[in-house]
Amino acid sequence: MSIDEKTERALRVLLDKQEIHEVLMRYCRGIDRCDAELLHSVYHPDATDDHGLFKGRAADFIPWALKALVRDDGTSHYIANELIEVDGDVAHCESYFFGIHRRQEKDGGTVDLVFSGRYADRFERRAGAWKIAHRQVVFDRSRIDKIERMFSAEGVVCGKRSREDPAYKR
Repeated sequence: MSIDEKTERALRVLLDKQEIHEVLMRYCRGIDRCDAELLHSVYHPDATDDHGLFKGRAADFIPWALKALVRDDGTSHYIANELIEVDGDVAHCESYFFGIHRRQEKDGGTVDLVFSGRYADRFERRAGAWKIAHRQVVFDRSRIDKIERMFSAEGVVCGKRSREDPAYKR
């Protein structure tokens, strides 16, 4: 049984979109686990990133971001709506994100900084691999939530901001 050309093209686009989705997921893991190697794997070597406070080469964004994340006890980044438009070896992707940063305040209190917005990315397929060529972060809203109380994490597996995290264990 053979697949007609229209179906074959549609399958190629679906596979491209899945690969782009996985790049977005690796970005979230990389930023939350403070994994520089994984973060480098999602960007092309000449990629650029405009995160608002940082504008420049993605290769320079990664150490800048990891240094900034030291002040946080932990972060969680989530991707929600994704719209990926593939045109040959270029794709434009708008993906909504939520970022939560747990931080200790100078007065000893704990807060969650909650950001939401969109990643407006241009992906390029080079040497058969989709990666980010340019990222523009569009911030839509933010807030600071004071943490009044937390439940105990005693007896549960807790995430780590390194390759020691359970997600890396196979």
